[in-house]
Amino acid sequence: MEVYSYVMTIVKNTHLAEEITQEVFFKALKTKARYRSEASEFTWLCAIAKNTCMDELRKQSRFSDKREEVASDVNVEKLLEDKQTTLRIHQMLHAMEEPYKEVFQLRLFGELAFKEIGTIFRKTESWARVTYHRARLKIQERMKEYE
Repeated sequence: MEVYSYVMTIVKNTHLAEEITQEVFFKALKTKARYRSEASEFTWLCAIAKNTCMDELRKQSRFSDKREEVASDVNVEKLLEDKQTTLRIHQMLHAMEEPYKEVFQLRLFGELAFKEIGTIFRKTESWARVTYHRARLKIQERMKEYE
């Protein structure tokens, strides 16, 4: 019950706290042989709980980022539905300088993850995100000029 309370203070969600608490005890049972008794068992369990909570929160954060990326991609995808607009976007892409052009195409048409795009260019995932975002902004700016 104390471990659950500790987890609740971190995640503030009863369902998630229950799942994480179960995971904590499962991990504790798996690693009990490595427990060195330097701290109390409660302290040891809380350390496992804290790490498990942080892992879960990171995972949720990535999922949230992914949803935001998909939502921002939808704006450009809606434009692609219109044939006239599609032609304009392809003309803009044709004229766009590298690496913006290729990163945008790999992301939108190749449906590659930013990590994969970064690997192709031998750059970081963050570099791929920034480059894609800048390419998207360039297209949006040029679309405004046509309007």
